[in-house]
This record gives sequence, C-alpha cells and structure tokens, in this order.
Amino acid sequence: MHQSKIAGIGYYVPKNVYTNNDLSRFMETSDEWIQERTGIKERRFADRYEETTTTMGIEASKIAIERAGITAKDVDFIVFATLSPDYYFPGCGVLLQREMGMGEIGALDIRNQCSGFVYALSVADQFVKTGMYKNVLVVGSEKHSFAMDFETRSRNVSVIFGDGAGAVVLQPTDEPGKGILSTHLHSDGADAEILAMYYPGSHANKWMKDKPAFPDQELGGLFMTPEILASGAALPYMDGPSVFKKAVVKFPEVIKEALAANNLTEKDIDMLVPHQANLRISQYVQQLLGLKDDQVFNNIQKYGNTTAASVPIALCEAWEAGKIKDGDLVCLAAFGSGFTWASALIRW
Repeated sequence: MHQSKIAGIGYYVPKNVYTNNDLSRFMETSDEWIQERTGIKERRFADRYEETTTTMGIEASKIAIERAGITAKDVDFIVFATLSPDYYFPGCGVLLQREMGMGEIGALDIRNQCSGFVYALSVADQFVKTGMYKNVLVVGSEKHSFAMDFETRSRNVSVIFGDGAGAVVLQPTDEPGKGILSTHLHSDGADAEILAMYYPGSHANKWMKDKPAFPDQELGGLFMTPEILASGAALPYMDGPSVFKKAVVKFPEVIKEALAANNLTEKDIDMLVPHQANLRISQYVQQLLGLKDDQVFNNIQKYGNTTAASVPIALCEAWEAGKIKDGDLVCLAAFGSGFTWASALIRW
C-alpha cells in the first residue's frame, strides 16, 4: 500500500475583520471579557451575500491544487467537511465540483463539526493508500456568521466563531517514512446535546428535555416552525465549561495515541496544530504535554474558531511561515460536537 502525502495546501479567509470591540456594538461584551475566556482578539466574517461556505472552499482549493502541481480536472475525489453547508441538502462537495469544472467525480460531505477536517483527512488517506484515487481534494470550510445570534443572550457562543476555509490535496508517495503515518478517530454521544444546534431537524423532540411547542396537526410541522423560531430553540447551544472539561482530556489522549502507535513521544513532535477551539485549551494541552511555544501553532487570536476549517487554515499558515519544514513530524488534533475527536500524525 502507498502512503499518502499532502502535496498542496491552501487557505482563504474573508476580508471583513470584526474585532471584539466591534462585537460590543451588538451585544454586552468587551475585548477583555472575550480575550480572558477564549484568547480571541478578532475574527473574519464572510460577505453577507457574495460569499458562501462553498465559494470560500473553492478559493482555498485553487491554491492547494496549484501548489500540488495539478489542475482541477486532475482531482479524482472530493471530501468536504462543514457544519454550515450552503443548503440543508445537497452538500457543498457537489457545488464545489460544479463550480470548479471538475469531471463527474465522487463528492463526500463530512459532518463532524470541529473534528471534521481530521476525519475527512483520514477518509481521503484510505482512498489514496488503497490506490483507488491519486488526487483527493480535502476541504474544511465554514460560514458561521450567517446563523449566529448577535445578541447578548448568545454571546457565549457568537463571540467565539469565525468564517474561513482550508484545503489540501492528498497524493500517493513511495518515499519511506513520509506522509500520513496514522490517523485516530473517536466518538462518544453520551453528552451530544451540550454542544448542538437542534433545529432544523427531524428528531421531533425525541432527545430534548425542554420541548418547544409544535402545531397540532397530523403530518409535518416538526422540522422548523414559527413556534421553534420564536422560542430561540433554533439557536446554537453550548455548555462551555462542560465542553472545556471534556476537550482537555481527549485532546492529549488522542495525541498520545498517535505517538504511541508510531513508537514516538511528545519530544519527537516538531509542530502540533490543534483545532482552534479556545486558546486556553491549547495552552493547557501544551503544558500537559511539555511542549515549547515553537512546537505549537495557534492562530485563534486572529480568526476565532472556524470549526472544520481551523486545522487546515492553521496548518497552511504554519507551513507558509516556515514553521513546518521537510522531514518535520506534524501532529493534527481536534475535538468537537458529537462528541468526536481525532488526530493525525504526519511526516512532512
């Protein structure tokens, strides 16, 4: 079997910068309040009507494809990770395929939220390793700003997230010891509801404790109704402290798992690129693993949490800045809603 390597990488963030002080125009918050809890100073928001999750993914993909030395026509398969698709269905993968003028190739959409890109990378890795595809495009893209509630009642959520996209092209390599060494995927749905967006959905309150009213009718009326909208039940929900407690356990666990699987230790890591969920989580994990500042890359200060896009954006920025070089051991790790968590160990 072949190993797969990242042959090209790119990212895109919108031009619209919103600082913490800018958000204070919409809700009761402050720069100090946000930075103390999250480390975030600013984030990017997509143009309201001109940019979508797909269009941002396209911009990141163009760069990754060019750097891989191929054209869009050479891509064999698409894996697109997002929780904020352009449409409820179909997914963004086919929209990207259409707009980039690709052939009638397969397109798979991944819904694993913050760990979506690492999951998508693992799926693509299997396709390349088995020889099924030679050029797999993996995209993580999010447009959170279209759905967030910019009122004080939702500030614990809405100050955290930003928009952007990242992409890589995976290709086979026969160079010994290079490329993706292993990926590790996990989930535990026991506390799925503490970080979730419940509506629109088909659950009909099956899993809910606080049930908004539905119309009294024989069919329909369960997906999204005026009553649901009026109650605020359609807004994203997050129990921040509970998520933090789980993340700081599972992050280091899955990193150590990847290292152990390859007979390596924390000292062997040249660069850890964690999902940019919260700077305080990254700092805690860094301290726990005994890593130096130059062994961990964080950019949440500039972009906020871009969910499925955060790992490829950070990975690309680190590489462009010369912080990741040929032969370096790079670890990607993510934890998010579901809960799902994952890691990937790469010899660059």
